[in-house]
This record gives sequence, C-alpha cells and structure tokens, in this order.
Amino acid sequence: MIAIVLFFLCHWFLSLFFHSFFLHRYASHKMYTTSKTWEKIFYFLTWIVLGSSYLVPRAYGVLHRMHHEYSDTEKDPHSPHFFKDIWRMMIHTARVFSNFVKGKNVPEEKFTKAYLPKWDSLDKIGNSTITRLFFMAGYTTFYIYFAPSYWYFLLLPIHFLMGPIQGAIVNWCGHKYGYQNYQNGDHSRNSTPWGVILMGELFQNNHHHAKDNANFARKWFEFDMTYLLMRALNRMRIIQLIPLPVNDHSKENHT
Repeated sequence: MIAIVLFFLCHWFLSLFFHSFFLHRYASHKMYTTSKTWEKIFYFLTWIVLGSSYLVPRAYGVLHRMHHEYSDTEKDPHSPHFFKDIWRMMIHTARVFSNFVKGKNVPEEKFTKAYLPKWDSLDKIGNSTITRLFFMAGYTTFYIYFAPSYWYFLLLPIHFLMGPIQGAIVNWCGHKYGYQNYQNGDHSRNSTPWGVILMGELFQNNHHHAKDNANFARKWFEFDMTYLLMRALNRMRIIQLIPLPVNDHSKENHT
C-alpha cells in the first residue's frame, strides 16, 4: 500500500509542479527566463511527469492566454459557467486544444506573437496515441505489482488523465468557489486550503488580478508552493524571475 500511496502522491505533485511551473507560468505567461538548455530539460521533464496526459506547451500557452483575455465569457476555452458539469467543460477544452495542435483552428495573432516554447520532435512523440498507451501500461503494471487490492485500481484513471484533471479542477473550482480579494470583472475565486494543496494554482482571483506576478499568494494565510520553488531556482541561477514594474503597487515584487 505504501508504494501505491507514494507513487500516487509523487505523480500528483510532480505533475502539478511542472504543470504550474512550465506550462502555466512559463509557456503561458513567461514569468521567468532561462537558458535554452534548461528550457529543454524542463520541457522533457514535463513530458515524462505528465506521461499519458501530456499537454503540448505551445497549445497550452495559447489556450491559457485566451482564457485570460475572455475570462468567463463564451469565448473562454474553459469557463465553468457555460457547462452543466466539469466533464462537459473538459471535453470542450480538449476539443479546442486538439484542433489547435492539429492546425485546424488558428487563433488570433495576439495569442501567438509572444514567445511560445516549441519542440516539434518531442511533441510528436509525447502527443502520440502509442506513447500515451505506453505510459498507461506502465502505470497499470506498477499497480499490478504493488496494489494490495483491486480497489486501488480505481486510481488509475487519475494517473491516465492527470494533467487535464488538475487543469479542470483549477478552472472549475477557481471560477466557482471561494472568496475574492479583487474585483476583476470575472468569476475568478481563491480557494483555501485547496489553493495550498494545488501548489498555488487555486488562487485564481489573485492571478487574474495580476497575471504577470509569479506569486499567486497575497494574504498571510495564502501559500504558493510553486512560487517558493521558483525563488529557489532563481537563487540557484537556473531561472531568472522577471521583476514586476516598480510603480505597480497592486503586485508584489519577486525579490
């Protein structure tokens, strides 16, 4: 049982970290800079950790930029206020995402002109059905060897769809439940203690108020673990956090 619990927790939090750190705060918002070598390393690790639920970074970045531009309107790729349940929202988002990756739906230039990380060869491998099935088989094999009962196999669908599930939770709960520190003109909310458990991603109201601020926490009781790890990487000179404008008093400095 311990092996299964550790495997699930490691997969959940590693996936969540690279989802937030690389896909969200880098590919979408470019909250830090890094060398091409480290970008490739982060890109590769994002694929390995997300595994069967790998999300192509440039597609993720474009959809998330659209989400901020059209937050909680009909043009928002994943607003919970236009769907009866979270599953319908996930299916709609997946359709928009897939169409962009396949070149069937070209977004407006304003969503693509800013830098988007791109690694075509890795995306081709990571986004293939065969590769996804390979990861799913690996997760299942681990459970066959270490699960003490078949009840634990109910966790496998979460492993299979880890990235989309985390994104759906953030977008559904982060725009329906919780409190607001700011009036942003949308339905974004902060959720505590879930904002802590989801490594800062559920402080959506704070993030929508200041989308370029790498620190999603504002109040003393709000805690953004991803940002703290980013500060550590900044101190090690692996990444360089982009400082916020000094005259913007609504946003905290990265120092």
